[in-house]
Amino acid sequence: MTNRFQPLARLLLAEHASGTRFQPFAAAHGIGDLVSAYEAQDALVELMAQRTGTVRAGYKIGLTSARMQAMCGIPHPIAGVVLADRVRPSGARLDPDDYGRLGIEFEIAVRLGCDLPARNAPYAMPEIAAALDAIAPAIEIVDDRGADYGALDPLSLVADNSWNAGIVLGAFVPHWPDLPSLAGTVTRNGTPLDRGTGADVLGHPFAPLVWLADHLGRRGLGLESGAIVLTGSIVTTKFPLRGETYGFELAGLGRVEVVLD
Repeated sequence: MTNRFQPLARLLLAEHASGTRFQPFAAAHGIGDLVSAYEAQDALVELMAQRTGTVRAGYKIGLTSARMQAMCGIPHPIAGVVLADRVRPSGARLDPDDYGRLGIEFEIAVRLGCDLPARNAPYAMPEIAAALDAIAPAIEIVDDRGADYGALDPLSLVADNSWNAGIVLGAFVPHWPDLPSLAGTVTRNGTPLDRGTGADVLGHPFAPLVWLADHLGRRGLGLESGAIVLTGSIVTTKFPLRGETYGFELAGLGRVEVVLD
């Protein structure tokens, strides 16, 4: 079926390529609710995947902490798609010139060990936990293209794939401690910059997964074994500069870092 938002998807891809500043666009393109915003996101993701010959690797969940919701002025989670050609290992080198405006976020990533199919009944957290086979520290790469955070339109943000521009992953581990109390520390050039805990994302890092599974289920979609999901930043977005190295360490679990060229 042809997606009615294909012309918008081509426009958004061109704006990303040129570094055009992000401006709210939903109303002008017939996006009046979250249902149509995610339909527009589908069109953009399909076009991105076609142009690079890649596939979906999983999802990002955004705005799951009070700090991030306050920063963006949006009081609910959002989702975006992570493409396989945008998944990078720890130590990835990023060039700010490749983005309209580069931001990075610091998250707990999970990997599914079995399918969570679409269904009408909501998922419970024990079901989600049983479906996971590993977790890892992660950094999300976002491209907000210089957006004005004081005037964000959630529908435009969702349609623009919730600004996901890739992810950087530390090592996955099959066992983990109590996640709500798990401390995460962000460093810049080796110096502590910010901190949070697993409880900062909806009280438990698996709670955003419950939200995502139910969100996808309402769209007739499920989560597949092997999918990687980022559960939301435990601190606010940082905007790195050339020459900086950012690290994110989950206490006793692992570390991930990015280097700015």
